[in-house]
Amino acid sequence: TEMATSKVKQDMPPPGGYGSFDYKRNLPKRGLSGYSMFGIGIGALLFGYWRLFKWNRERRRLLIEELEARIALLPLLQAEHDRRTLRMLRENLEEEAKVMKDVPNWKVGENVFHTDRWVTPITEELYNLRPQEELLHKKFGFQWLIELLSRSSANRLASPGSPCLLIGCRCEPPLLI
Repeated sequence: TEMATSKVKQDMPPPGGYGSFDYKRNLPKRGLSGYSMFGIGIGALLFGYWRLFKWNRERRRLLIEELEARIALLPLLQAEHDRRTLRMLRENLEEEAKVMKDVPNWKVGENVFHTDRWVTPITEELYNLRPQEELLHKKFGFQWLIELLSRSSANRLASPGSPCLLIGCRCEPPLLI
């Protein structure tokens, strides 16, 4: 019976009521504002264009300087090429005189063209009395490849049926007659 007669204590607000509570968004302010980030982006873009403009100007100046240097050196390089050509022609004439000394009515150095104008000799004409390796080196500049090919052909001539030394080459050995 005591239980039936006990008084129930009910939760009640404190006297004067509860304090107010924040229900609005209340985040701390972090970083730069959108306007300042936009301004920094525009500034970086303008700075980049300014540097690009300066670099293009410098690059153009360097290109002009390089072209002027090439133009200045061209006569020297052409003169060296002409000297080398004339030296080789003289050596070819000496060799022609040795080879053709027993041929009657042969005139060493006779012009094969019917003109008095200078005709620049082709590479084959300059190198026709020299070893083939020199001609190939002049035309292609791959001396190591020429040596490899000459060794390969010498090996194939020595032993018919042997494969070529070049990787992936499927050439047939030459016929020995």
